[in-house]
Formats: sequence, structure tokens, C-alpha cells
Amino acid sequence: MKTHLAAALGSVVLTAGTLLGAPAAGAQTAAYPTTAFDVTYGASYARGTLTWFNRSVGADGTLRAVGCRRAWFGTYDASGNQLDARSTSTQCDTTYPIVTTIPANVPGGAAYVIVCVDDATASPLKCERYNRP
Repeated sequence: MKTHLAAALGSVVLTAGTLLGAPAAGAQTAAYPTTAFDVTYGASYARGTLTWFNRSVGADGTLRAVGCRRAWFGTYDASGNQLDARSTSTQCDTTYPIVTTIPANVPGGAAYVIVCVDDATASPLKCERYNRP
């Protein structure tokens, strides 16, 4: 009787240990959400993708400057408070790569981003708001 009980108990412990040590089914890291952005002013534009991280937003794309332009990005919390901002340098009559990260160092990150095409003096010509998905 003790032998059967010990064998049964050993089997339960072995099964429980196997289950507890096994990774959860489907426990893979999900990709960060993304949003396409496109702010066009005349023949100039800022286009690309925003990637929404936990405490920042990545911007990857292109600035096409006809005349002198710059791209500007601002992160905001749910109350409309600006968290941080980044911009390209002024570019004239060229196509320029945009690769930047805009901090949003609050729990949950940015609620939205405003993307602008500015003139050479950093005055906004056109802006668009992009909400976190």
C-alpha cells in the first residue's frame, strides 16, 4: 500500500513540477503598436511611422523639403500637457531621413503626438494629431 501511495504521490509531484516549469502557452512578446503619419504642406511633407513605446514614441520616416523646412514632433499626455519634443534641423530643397525618439516619461507613455511641418524659423506651417492606438 505504501509503495502505491508513494508512486502516486511521486507522479503528482513530477507532473506539477513539469507544469509549473513549463512556459505559458502563447507567452510571446507582442509588437509595439504603430501609426502611419503624413503631414503635407504644398510639395513638402513629413511621412513615416510612429512606434508607441511605454515611455517614448519613435518616429521613422522622411522629410521632403521644398524650400526650407523642418519636421517637429511633440508628445502629450491625456490632459494635453506637452511631455517633450524633437525636431529635425532645417533642410532646404532635399529629402531627409527622420529617425528620432520623442520622450514621454509618464506611466503609459504618450496619449498622442503632434507632427508638424515647420518653416525655416521653426514656425508651424501645418500640424496633425495622431492618437495612441
